[in-house]
Amino acid sequence: MKEKATSFDIAHMAGVSQSTVSRALSNSPLVNKETRERVQRIAKQLNYKVDKNASNLRKQKSNTIALLLFEDPTTDDSLINPFFLNMLGSITRASAAAGYDLLVSFQNLDDDWHAEFEDSKKADGIILLGYGDYTAYRDKLAQLEEQGTHFVRWGAKDNDHPGISIGCDNYQGGYDLTRHLIQLGKKTCAFIGDAGGHAPEFLARYQGYRQALVDHGIAVDTFLRLDANSTDEAGYNATQTLLNTSSPLPEAIVCASDLIATGVLQALKENGYRVPEDVVVTGYDNISISAFTTPALTTVQQDTRLAGELLVSSLLKAINKQAVEDYLMPGELIIRESCGASQHQA
Repeated sequence: MKEKATSFDIAHMAGVSQSTVSRALSNSPLVNKETRERVQRIAKQLNYKVDKNASNLRKQKSNTIALLLFEDPTTDDSLINPFFLNMLGSITRASAAAGYDLLVSFQNLDDDWHAEFEDSKKADGIILLGYGDYTAYRDKLAQLEEQGTHFVRWGAKDNDHPGISIGCDNYQGGYDLTRHLIQLGKKTCAFIGDAGGHAPEFLARYQGYRQALVDHGIAVDTFLRLDANSTDEAGYNATQTLLNTSSPLPEAIVCASDLIATGVLQALKENGYRVPEDVVVTGYDNISISAFTTPALTTVQQDTRLAGELLVSSLLKAINKQAVEDYLMPGELIIRESCGASQHQA
């Protein structure tokens, strides 16, 4: 059997040192272009493949990013919020473009995920996705920071939390949605979504909703706020409660997510209410289904492509000991038929 070519074989044929071969094959700028091309051409002729594990062991790097994804309550078996599925694709592409593998792992708050991955050399850094309730894992983040683990999280900006966060301006999104409804002439607006301290994104959207009402001289009616987690079932049940306790029906319903809004639309339909003729409805996130509900949902789009790119680039900067800061992305108001827009306005 023919023996596999080694980097020493390439070095001999190219007339360079073995260390120069290693640098040339990793496109190091320390090797001039002519030598790099000669080494790479010989490597191709010999069908030489870089031993990635050995290379990474020498560098004490895994060239892998760990994506830790918390499970969400869902009405199907996926336990993944569709919004995070979109972002997962973006993170995967951004990691590949940077030459990194992506290790995706589901985690439970009770697990010792904070002591894994970088310490065991499984990954060079960690992206935390779907960790909405910061208070539930504050101590674990503090331990990550203390042991020097590189990590970045998707979520609400919080000056008190350790590490770097990339998130969307949920307050402004909630404000823009509600202001749009007020501009349509709606005077009574309900809000459906958990606005407690354990759902910081929903809370920020609710605070934006409240401020828009106040700024336009509309009293905030606490009876028109109903709790719901981010599922269509929760939106459906909250709407049934609203219909049983609120008379007359509010002119608008602001939902903290598109999933909640789909449940709201179903409950209204079953009870004989028309959207947008009897009541207008808005969602948040612009997940794929929001354009295909009946009617299509007015919502706020969070740029998942940019989010994935920022999460990866911020983590790589931290790994390479470059300065990195929290970043708050703007949301974009998407107006569709659930607020009375015609099809071509969507």
